[in-house]
Amino acid sequence: MRFAELHTGQTIETGSYLVTEEELLRFAEAYDPQWFHVDPEAASKGRFGGLIASGWHTCAIAMRLGVDAALKDSDSFASPGVERIRWLAPVRPGDRLSLTIEVTGKRRSEKQPGLGILSWRWRMFNQNAEEVLELTATSLFDVNATAR
Repeated sequence: MRFAELHTGQTIETGSYLVTEEELLRFAEAYDPQWFHVDPEAASKGRFGGLIASGWHTCAIAMRLGVDAALKDSDSFASPGVERIRWLAPVRPGDRLSLTIEVTGKRRSEKQPGLGILSWRWRMFNQNAEEVLELTATSLFDVNATAR
C-alpha cells in the first residue's frame, strides 16, 4: 500500500499463517534455543504443557503477514523502531495466526520533505480468536517514490 492509501483509523486484515512444529523448532534452534522452544519432552513438563514458539518467531510471522497485506511494493523504506511489544499468549505448533493492523497516526515530516510517518498497532490472533501478540510501531514512507 502506498502512503497516500493509508489513513488514521483504517484497519487492515491479513491472511492467515499456519505454524508448524518443524518451523517452530528450526527457528528456535537457530535464534532462541531455550528448552521450552526446542525440547518437546522437557516442554511437555513445563509451565505451558508443550512447545511454544519464540516471541521473536511470533514477531517474524507478524512481519510476514504485514508485508503481504500492506508493505509489499509499498513506498515504505524503514522503521525507526517498535515502541511496544507484548506477547499475550503462547503460540503453539498447529496454531493458525492472523493479523489485524490499525493505523493510529499519519503525518508528513516538517523537516524532511517527502517523508511520511505512519504509526500503527498490530494485533495477532490464533484460530480461537485469542490475542497472542500486540505491537505498536512506526514506519517511514518515501512519499515521492515511484511505483515499484
